[in-house]
Amino acid sequence: MKLKKKATFALSTAFLAMSLLSACSSSSESNSSTSEKPKDEKVTIKYYNWDNELMQASTEKYIEQFEKENPNIDVEHVSLVPGNSLETLKKLDVLMASGESIDLFMAPHIDAIYQRAAQGVVAPLDDLYKENKLKPEEEYYVNPKYDGKYYGILNNISTNFVLLNKDALDEAGLEVPKAGWTWDEFSEYAKKLTKGEGTEKQYGAYFHNWGLYANPIAQVHLKHPFMTEDGKTNFTDPSYEYFFNLRRQMEKTDKSIKPYADVIGAKLNYRTEFFNGDAAMLLTGTWMIADTGNTQQFPHEFKTAFAPVPVQSKGDKNEIFTGGNYLAIGQSSKNKEAAFEFARFISTNLTDARTELPGWKKGDAKPLVEKWIAGKEDYYDVDSLMSTLFESTEALPASDVSITFAAELDKILGDGFSQFILEDKSAKEVQQWMADEANKVIKENEK
Repeated sequence: MKLKKKATFALSTAFLAMSLLSACSSSSESNSSTSEKPKDEKVTIKYYNWDNELMQASTEKYIEQFEKENPNIDVEHVSLVPGNSLETLKKLDVLMASGESIDLFMAPHIDAIYQRAAQGVVAPLDDLYKENKLKPEEEYYVNPKYDGKYYGILNNISTNFVLLNKDALDEAGLEVPKAGWTWDEFSEYAKKLTKGEGTEKQYGAYFHNWGLYANPIAQVHLKHPFMTEDGKTNFTDPSYEYFFNLRRQMEKTDKSIKPYADVIGAKLNYRTEFFNGDAAMLLTGTWMIADTGNTQQFPHEFKTAFAPVPVQSKGDKNEIFTGGNYLAIGQSSKNKEAAFEFARFISTNLTDARTELPGWKKGDAKPLVEKWIAGKEDYYDVDSLMSTLFESTEALPASDVSITFAAELDKILGDGFSQFILEDKSAKEVQQWMADEANKVIKENEK
């Protein structure tokens, strides 16, 4: 049976705004571990991730700062597939299978940690936490556990929100939405924000080809994006039929979103669709806070507003799933303590190297956001940004169910949505097919 319990996570995003303990002592705490080799012997660790050019600059700052404080540890940075976390995991698995020594790697979500912990290629962290006199629950908001052992250090937290072209809103006479707005209201906004024809057309919204966009109600507002708390598929949830049909209405009837066939056929970039003005609204996540003011890489002149993810019905709780990236140490590493020191350094670092919200409990996120947007306020509707991040939503308690086969369920969701939108099948028919396929996967993994 591969359904495991994991540590609970109950964090209000408003709580991120509170000043907690000072970060000043983080370096001495995080660097107290000793290396497996003598102190005067230099070691080199390899750190694998999917950094693109922009992310590379942040990593280089981390490494420069770390090596200055830890002269006996060199960090070699390897970006396996720049800008693509899923392909990076595939390449990483090949390296692990070939016996390559993996010191430290970044994982894009918690299930990637569970899967590799189950395979025995990720090192448990219990002894390292104990040696450094650290209690994980006091340090990080989420602490992945598999078979009772800790795996993965939460580097950053990410939540979803909606970006809106504020200039387009003003032109259409629309207010910036508040917490509690519904997906029906989102579709009405999309209709009113759609204008023009052909290559000059501005769509009201853009939906990418990820599972998030097939049914954000399940992906954002349920405890687990694929499973119920009793270990069954959530593909039977009524939200699938509702949202699938809403997507069809927006694409086929309202023509307020770019056709799904164009999205996958042209391999569109969601950032480009929004910042080029091709779409006035974009469901996305907190990793795009910095992108909004980065007009060098994403040229645009309009101001961006922010809104919480819509709910299905008026009065629904505005609780949202909170994910993040995790640092994990390879079981094959010969320098686990040095890798742990670097993982701690990254995850507790609140300097200008950080470009995402920290997963460290003792870090204060609001000054970070203020620093990110400083001097670029003309591109941000600051009030809606701060309200959305720190006042409007709360994080869902973590699911008690962890799985190692999330990628298989995500593929079923993608295949099912494609059948619905491209082959014109009914939502009920496709939903039943997805549930049947998911049950096969779950049964296979229960053996």
